[in-house]
Amino acid sequence: MTLKQLFTLHFKDLPEKSQLNFQDPSSPIMEQIIILHDYTMFILTAILIFILWLLIKTSTNIIYWRNMNENTKLEIVWTTLPAIILTTIAYPSLKLLYATDEPIEPELTIKSIGNQWYWSYEYSDYENKQIEFTSYMIPTEELTEGSNRVLEVDNRLIIPINTNVRILITAADVLHSFTIPSLGIKADAIPGRLNQVNFLASRPGIFYGQCSELCGTNHSFMPIVIESTNLKNYSYFIHTQT
Repeated sequence: MTLKQLFTLHFKDLPEKSQLNFQDPSSPIMEQIIILHDYTMFILTAILIFILWLLIKTSTNIIYWRNMNENTKLEIVWTTLPAIILTTIAYPSLKLLYATDEPIEPELTIKSIGNQWYWSYEYSDYENKQIEFTSYMIPTEELTEGSNRVLEVDNRLIIPINTNVRILITAADVLHSFTIPSLGIKADAIPGRLNQVNFLASRPGIFYGQCSELCGTNHSFMPIVIESTNLKNYSYFIHTQT
């Protein structure tokens, strides 16, 4: 075996550069989560730089240390300033928390059931037909060029864009977790209990997720794939299901 063949054998399953990070946000909630994250990290970085500068100054200059010892005004400042900073972080955090749980009137309801080790879906809004299917991961040896390893499935969950979607989540055997990072979705799938998440896909695309609750030996091999498309393509998908 040549060195090139050996390299290809060992490294053919490594991700591409475009697959190393999370997908771009695809729902209003996820966009707000990222904005809050960046805002909080900016504040934390500024605090860290200030504290490092203060430590360096106090350890190298005795005058700074004398001015800080038993300084009432300084103690008032470093007590009130953190309280103000925490308030500026807490307000957008609580606002976003309530926004994620805000009840909406769903335009489409889908039931997702976690199994060992695959997902099954049910579209129950249509009186004339009951749409049910399972979604298994595609093995690595069956992937086509450009596909994502351990993320592609044989049947994707199809939803229309700009539509309020409610997903009812449960499990048939053990604990699972239904997670799509780019849509801001994460909810436990618990046997005998229904959890629900609401979301709106703001653009067409294919969004990947995985089970986020350790559920057995094949826990890492039950991905979730949601494909958002326009209403015309979604209607065609519904009509072609039996």
